[in-house]
Amino acid sequence: MKIAVDQELCSGHGRCYSLAPGVFSPDDDGFCAEAGTEFVVPEELVKQAQLGVGSCPEGAIREIGT
Repeated sequence: MKIAVDQELCSGHGRCYSLAPGVFSPDDDGFCAEAGTEFVVPEELVKQAQLGVGSCPEGAIREIGT
């Protein structure tokens, strides 16, 4: 699974890193530290990543491939 985090849409709710701490982390301002990036999620963290993707109220996190 590959995901992208849109830096402009991320508003710092923190649901992603609260529900999926193995995939997402907060930056110093409480935003998703991975904002503005695309990355591959290890197979063992895919379910956790899907929780993070689905929890974002702004839709800033999306799956872009495998």
